Amino acid sequence: MDGETQIEISAFASLADIAAEDWDACACPETADGRPPCDPFTTHRFLRALEESGSVGPGSGWQPRYLMARAGEETIAAAPLYAKGHSQGEYIFDHNWAHAYEQAGGQYYPKLQMAVPFTPATGRRFLTKPGWQGVGRAALVQGAVQIAENNQLSSLHITFCTEDEAERGAEMGLLHRVTQQFHWENHDYGSFDDFLASLSSRKRKTLRKERRQAQDFGGEIVQLTGDDLRPEHWDAFWQFYQDTGARKWGSPYLTRAFFDLVQETMRDDVLLVLAIRDGVPVAGALNFIGRETLFGRYWGCIEHHPCLHFELCYYQAIDAAIARGLKQVEAGAQGEHKLARGYLPVATHSLHWMADPGFSDAVARYLEAERAAMEEDIEILTAYGPFRKAQVEEQE
Repeated sequence: MDGETQIEISAFASLADIAAEDWDACACPETADGRPPCDPFTTHRFLRALEESGSVGPGSGWQPRYLMARAGEETIAAAPLYAKGHSQGEYIFDHNWAHAYEQAGGQYYPKLQMAVPFTPATGRRFLTKPGWQGVGRAALVQGAVQIAENNQLSSLHITFCTEDEAERGAEMGLLHRVTQQFHWENHDYGSFDDFLASLSSRKRKTLRKERRQAQDFGGEIVQLTGDDLRPEHWDAFWQFYQDTGARKWGSPYLTRAFFDLVQETMRDDVLLVLAIRDGVPVAGALNFIGRETLFGRYWGCIEHHPCLHFELCYYQAIDAAIARGLKQVEAGAQGEHKLARGYLPVATHSLHWMADPGFSDAVARYLEAERAAMEEDIEILTAYGPFRKAQVEEQE
């Protein structure tokens, strides 16, 4: 690589204008060995499904401005970038920042968001080809900030980036924010019973009781992936998703067409867990499969049964991760109820740039205090986890 090579940055309004092989060479170069990507959400096929289904684009508040960096004729880096007209579907909450900025007479929206829409899963946001990490990352940051400045936008937010990206971004002057999620770690368990053996006696009994209650709902629980997935399964899951979306967000973020495109282009990346009673699916949980991680994304139901949510979202995910030899389960945003079920708190990271220097200084002070509080919160919550004391010490 020539350090003097000229880097050209371009922004695109549609992935249709970017060849899948160019994007994926940056997003998931590891798939050259034929195995799954580390992060299915930054692949061309996932982001294209969001766009083609109308889940992002006109009317959604997520306007694509995909970044591509080239050195001569070679694509060296890419980033999923969006102009946002609101703060919905992000899971790193900045509503208070928006309120404060507008109370002071500023216009917070639109802003720029480097993220995977509606997806609170940690992954690379600076998608660089091997060997181009430093140059590519710097080019993408420069390009995104330039777009914000040229359009007089208030801010740039890079959410659910990796810890390494957060550290490198902070060195470039971006503001580093730490939040938390609850993840399950696979300590080479051979079975769910092996996992249970790592818990305290009381917690172990509780989990076994919950599983019995859930599995007594009067039907069967199935795990479906690849060619076992059928259109009728997605019809059922769409009902579940609409119910959850209406209760949590007011209206679902994803369109029905998104799930059809997932079936067409990503069915091998999906694990759909369904509870079926009398031949009819009554509840379901949708997961995406990464190289080392099972990502829990959506849950919904049309019948309520005791503990079925815990079974489909958390315990079935653990079963699947153990069976596939995956290292962890990311069960999505929020939810301290996950703690009792073996999902421990971990830090998640984001980076932020504010156009206004005074506002940037205020946010920086806030983030410094928030980071300290978050670190303390993670330590305290971990101590309240369900694992035996000796097991916790081994994990540390």
